[in-house]
Amino acid sequence: MDPHPLTRRRLLGLFGAAATVPVLSACGSSVGGSGGGGGSEGGGTIKVGLVVPQSGVYAALGTDMQRGWQLWLDQNGGRFGDRAVETVVADEGETPQTGVPAVQKVLQSDGVDVVVGLVNSATALGVRDAMAEARKLLIVTNAGAEDVTGSGRTPYIWRTSFTNGQISAAMGTYLAESGFSEGVYAIAPDYAAGTEVIEHFKRTFEAGGGQVVGEVKTPFGTTSDYQPFLTAIQDSGARATFCFFSGSEAITFVRQYAQFGLAGSIPLYGSGFLTEGNVLPEQGDAALGVQNTLHYSDQLDNPANRAFVDAYTTAHGEAPSCFSMATYDAANVLNRALQGGTALDGDALAAALDGIGTVDDSPRGPWTFENQTPRQNIYLRRVEDVNGQLVNAVVQDLGPQSQPPAV
Repeated sequence: MDPHPLTRRRLLGLFGAAATVPVLSACGSSVGGSGGGGGSEGGGTIKVGLVVPQSGVYAALGTDMQRGWQLWLDQNGGRFGDRAVETVVADEGETPQTGVPAVQKVLQSDGVDVVVGLVNSATALGVRDAMAEARKLLIVTNAGAEDVTGSGRTPYIWRTSFTNGQISAAMGTYLAESGFSEGVYAIAPDYAAGTEVIEHFKRTFEAGGGQVVGEVKTPFGTTSDYQPFLTAIQDSGARATFCFFSGSEAITFVRQYAQFGLAGSIPLYGSGFLTEGNVLPEQGDAALGVQNTLHYSDQLDNPANRAFVDAYTTAHGEAPSCFSMATYDAANVLNRALQGGTALDGDALAAALDGIGTVDDSPRGPWTFENQTPRQNIYLRRVEDVNGQLVNAVVQDLGPQSQPPAV
């Protein structure tokens, strides 16, 4: 029997990361304004399709995304510019087989002007042609696959979240500059996100003079005993370990890493999803000292984040995640794009987004769009105990990072 009940926040931690896993049937509900609007004359209503998981294992993550979106609207009178916002919520589910129809539903049946959301990278890639044919804008608030805003991008898909390689490339550079050049062992699950993370880490680490002394891909979703892999790390002569795990695998790996005795001699580093959300309390003291990189922490000390954390915590009794933050920012940039009566077609909105400049009031810190995805500061975080609570304390701002080139 699990002594820790599966609260919504705990489930959120189990589902984090740049989901490239497979999207249930779409069902719509609506909140916000009603009826009326479109065109280039301004005023009226903008209808937004918020496509996030409402069922299945990613439902908790979808709840955080929906809460971030609604918080921005609540703080800003439910309007973008001079338009009322009507939100139609549709269920992305778990796989592209459900996520793609959910996007098609809001485009075709609900007639939305803009689509926001998506956890699953395969879904984001799978709706590329539909968005282009409809000439409607999609703002992705999680899916991290490089190609969403890579060489095959469409002008109609933008992102306010991150790319898998952006997060890990920053760690590769940091470790190469921090005295670990003599050897790092890299480990990640054997699926698309794991591959992207490791390849981008290796590229920047080796470019900085670092040497990867070992690398392994663990069977995704089926590995519960990491001892053979931990033995290989121990025998490799590595001075540090870099890993990418999320959800239940992150809990198991971090616990076993400490139990095996490696934490004291071979420090553990990773992409931020390793300790993001409520995987952290499940990892417990085994996570203390683990360092990772991510584009957000609720511990960031800037005015926008303090206000965001206070408002979110007041509304929901818990701190926000990077998922709620990215969806909050999607509302923010749409509001900026719609100032001055911008038309609601995808071409006009894309041009407006391209011209908004620096988003200087984001909880993550200032960032800009570059090739339709954030050029944003990546933070080195370390798990610390603050007044009896484990947090991802911000150790260092690693500076602004672009989406890295494909490897």
